[in-house]
Amino acid sequence: MKKVLLLLLTMVVSLSTLVANGQTETAAAADGGDKKITLVYAEVNPLDSIVGQTGLKFKEELERLSNGTVTLDIQHSGVLGAENDVLDAMLGGGGTIDMSRISAFALTSYGGEKSKLLSIPYTFVNREHFWKFATSDLAPEFLLEPFENGTGIRGLFYGEEGFRHFFATKPLNSIKDLAGMKIRVSNDPVMRGLVQGLGASPTVVNYNELYSALQTGVVDAAEQPIANYKSKAFQEVAPYMILDGHTLGAIQVVITNEAWSELSSAQQNAMMEAGKIASAYNRKLSEGAENKVLEELAAEGVVPVKVADKGPFQKASEKVIKEASANNAALYKKILDMQ
Repeated sequence: MKKVLLLLLTMVVSLSTLVANGQTETAAAADGGDKKITLVYAEVNPLDSIVGQTGLKFKEELERLSNGTVTLDIQHSGVLGAENDVLDAMLGGGGTIDMSRISAFALTSYGGEKSKLLSIPYTFVNREHFWKFATSDLAPEFLLEPFENGTGIRGLFYGEEGFRHFFATKPLNSIKDLAGMKIRVSNDPVMRGLVQGLGASPTVVNYNELYSALQTGVVDAAEQPIANYKSKAFQEVAPYMILDGHTLGAIQVVITNEAWSELSSAQQNAMMEAGKIASAYNRKLSEGAENKVLEELAAEGVVPVKVADKGPFQKASEKVIKEASANNAALYKKILDMQ
């Protein structure tokens, strides 16, 4: 009899445990049931830049849409290195950097060959042209190329930081003034080709060292979007700028496969939705910020030279345009035809 009672008691306890566990699982499902994850997000520029503010918007929306289960730790102002350093760390594994905002051209050596097309000189005639591409059916093909090539990262969404222009420590009044200058470039074949086409000497300098390189004469000139030019105070050492607009600063926010796989499907969806919102925010922010910076620069006595005819610049770029688009000529034409 005692054995029967003990067996019945055991069954009751087991049943109670199952019910309790079921209730717990149901409650967890109602709350999303997702473990909390903090992702390290690298940004080369300061938080007050266009891309810095875009990162903050993405953080805000991701944390809201994931109900606080995914948080971003934004390491800004280049504290984790230049873009190539960041990409090397991301591909090296270990989770030291999970996400980053990367210039499209920097992805060329990391499985993003198609992204090279976005940095070819004079591809985009205006911002509207770029955003037609960024919201087209072609866009995901570029974002997912590194992942499909097995390099360990995937793109989530697009943005831009304005058209890139040349600035120098010496007066810049026309294309002729760039000839013979030492112009800072990143380790990017397209930009090197553009600079060589101008009759100048491409000089690789880490972005975080560019201010001192200009100050000490290691380089005579460089190129950046206007907002970055101002946020890094380059006007203090290189107050001459010419608005040639050779490329639009296309950007992608990327995440490692390792970090992506740690997210639940709900968290992944929240990340993609936050990306859409941040991308739209970036689109609205960029042009307004650029105009504001131009006004601020004018108040400081820095008045960039406008280029009425970009024909000479385009002609000087013919060789690099042809070389950079050769492997994806048909795809490049599709982008050009979107203008």
